[in-house]
Amino acid sequence: MRFKDLASAEFPVAEHEANKIMHIALPIGKSMLMANDVPEILGKTNENENRSKIVISAESKEEADKLFNGLSAGGQIEMPIMDSPWGSYFGMFRDKYGIEWMVDFDPNYKG
Repeated sequence: MRFKDLASAEFPVAEHEANKIMHIALPIGKSMLMANDVPEILGKTNENENRSKIVISAESKEEADKLFNGLSAGGQIEMPIMDSPWGSYFGMFRDKYGIEWMVDFDPNYKG
């Protein structure tokens, strides 16, 4: 859904922000990744200073590798995906768009 989809007299949307994402969802395995753009009305943002990370919990090492390698292509690896000291298979990176990610597979998780 884009901001223009909800534009009204009560909720005016500037033309240059009409195509920004208000709500998007991406099913990943049994989970859902949700995101949005930030319109100017909510304040200035700088994506390179946004230290929030998107976390994906994979269902296998193979899925973790596929997600990590695909999403990190063209980006900057912060921590290669590998067995971590805390027992999970884990890696971190900033993708080619500047978004920060963590990919994790915990073989002991019973969710």
